[in-house]
Amino acid sequence: MKKYTTLLLFVFSAITFSQSDSRLYEIIENVSSERLRNDVTTLTNFGTRHTLSDTTSATRGIGAARRWIKSEFEKISDDCNNCLEVFYQKDLVKEGENQRIVHDVWVVNVVAIQRGSKYPNRFIIMSGDIDSRVSDPTDFTSDSPGANDNASGMAGTIEAARILSKYNFESSIIYVGLSGEEQGLFGGKGLAAYAKEKGWEIIGIMNNDMIGNIKGVDGVISNRDFRIFSEPVPPTETEQQRKSRRFYGGEVDGISRQLARYIYTTTKTYMPEMNPILIYRLDRFGRGGHHRPFNDAGFAGIRIMEAHENYTQQHQDIRMENGIAYGDVLEHVNFEYAKKLTAVNAINLASIASAPPSPENVEIGGIVEASAKLKWNKSKGAVGYKIYWRDTTSPTWDHSRYVGDTDSFTLKGIVIDNSFFGVAAVGANGHESIIVFPTGIFRE
Repeated sequence: MKKYTTLLLFVFSAITFSQSDSRLYEIIENVSSERLRNDVTTLTNFGTRHTLSDTTSATRGIGAARRWIKSEFEKISDDCNNCLEVFYQKDLVKEGENQRIVHDVWVVNVVAIQRGSKYPNRFIIMSGDIDSRVSDPTDFTSDSPGANDNASGMAGTIEAARILSKYNFESSIIYVGLSGEEQGLFGGKGLAAYAKEKGWEIIGIMNNDMIGNIKGVDGVISNRDFRIFSEPVPPTETEQQRKSRRFYGGEVDGISRQLARYIYTTTKTYMPEMNPILIYRLDRFGRGGHHRPFNDAGFAGIRIMEAHENYTQQHQDIRMENGIAYGDVLEHVNFEYAKKLTAVNAINLASIASAPPSPENVEIGGIVEASAKLKWNKSKGAVGYKIYWRDTTSPTWDHSRYVGDTDSFTLKGIVIDNSFFGVAAVGANGHESIIVFPTGIFRE
């Protein structure tokens, strides 16, 4: 019987943990560059989507844009037997909140929730920004098509909802259009606070901001490279946690960094033609994005975007100057590239939403020993666990071992001093949770 059980475990491990889910290949194939083009075109045709722009017109301004986005989510829901909960989430921002808020404004987000069958209160989020701007951030009347920044990310979010709504997942997925990004990340702040108020368990947010440009201002052209920005450790860490890191490590192993590594690994597995670049900083130098308010609230959050930006097409009045065409217009968006980055998001949403919760209270031991020891609290829905480790200078998890349905394991012969370690939960379907870096130390 023992031999039979061992054989079953071997077969189960070989099949289940091969990291091959045919649904994810279907999802990649189903992303449509033509639908992305149509949606970006529609968004640019609203003239301007500035946060402070017209809200009553049926054809121009951010009001018309957000109503259209809501109607698209509702159409998707109609096609999947009302599988999406679609609503506005809004907050009033007062004049003078910062220099870019020149009159009181309701910052309105458009939210669509696809509830998970097993963990309906656990959420993985994909976001795009609704709003746009020109050179003057307070100019809310001039044409501001915002084709790449950020109609591309908003269209990608809608397209991901169209595709993933055809599937069922264990955890919930949120597709959201966030407003007020260009005025101070107000939409993200509002939704993060709403999530706290509602007691949502946020796995993480994948913020998509500019996913359609392949030609950089430096002349580099690439339709395969993209960047994943993530902060090293949460800003909410305690002083004791900061002090512990001096002795035990973890300077680049916060929850957002683990989410970034997860996306890197999933992409390399299912879309090997793509080149995800892990960027070890919160965002571009001195700049910000809508994942930051979630980080500020203690949630994991990353930014997915093109690798090669063209600054003549961002935050610019539409004009010709010194032979250069300035402006964020439709012709600069590469929809085949936007399709690829939408697929990157979709397969990671699907994979995370298919996995059990990550193990909690992961601890590590093995000080002055020849083996590393790990223990953790088991996760609901997990059938086993996988220990990962890597060299301390490696950006990615390079080694792993499936250790079965246990809450502790000793990696014999692997010295704790020379590697970093983490633990992931594995579901019966083979999908793995985001890896958890040990935050506790134990001595036997």
